[in-house]
Amino acid sequence: MLLTRGVEPVPDLDGRWTIQRAERHLRVGELAGARHECVDGRLMVRPFPPATESIAMAGLASAFVPAAEATGRHVFGRVNLTFSPTCWIQPDVTVLHTLPASDEEERWVPAALCTMAVEFVRRGAPPARRGAGPQPAEDRVDRVDRRRRCAEAGVPWFLRVALDRRPHRMTAELFRRTDGGGWAPAARAVGGQRLRVRAPFPIDFAPARLLP
Repeated sequence: MLLTRGVEPVPDLDGRWTIQRAERHLRVGELAGARHECVDGRLMVRPFPPATESIAMAGLASAFVPAAEATGRHVFGRVNLTFSPTCWIQPDVTVLHTLPASDEEERWVPAALCTMAVEFVRRGAPPARRGAGPQPAEDRVDRVDRRRRCAEAGVPWFLRVALDRRPHRMTAELFRRTDGGGWAPAARAVGGQRLRVRAPFPIDFAPARLLP
């Protein structure tokens, strides 16, 4: 199998990827260093982020655990958050309100179990590809619009963290899904400011403190 660089779709089976084909053809060992997501049957492969970004993701997930567990939520790193047999994403941090009930749900977590998905982006990347809709300037070039997919699936909360080598420019934005199926800003923090909210569970962190 040929895995392309960046976010280009894998050419064989392009448009025909499903959960069943992924389990049959994608070996965990071969993808240990890659993120793989699927949109409308098109598999997207991207290398995992640099170590500094991984530290930020792990630190935020660890900070969430006490308050999330106290309210009956469960904090995970990347999971295959699944919307349909031909569409799944891998949030950088995933908060579930209900644990998977089977081995299959462990591998392919239904979006209906998700309270909040967290996406890390790096500030300064080029804008998203044309046709993806309006995107913040710090978004990576990416065909996987995770925020839109979560909104369509009814995931109630979405957190975007924009990383920057200059700590005072790092940003965290929390969005709440509206009854109309869109997103409404719930809270925002820049640099050393603290993002403090009570829902979906008590959250309190400063974006600038996520990177060493």
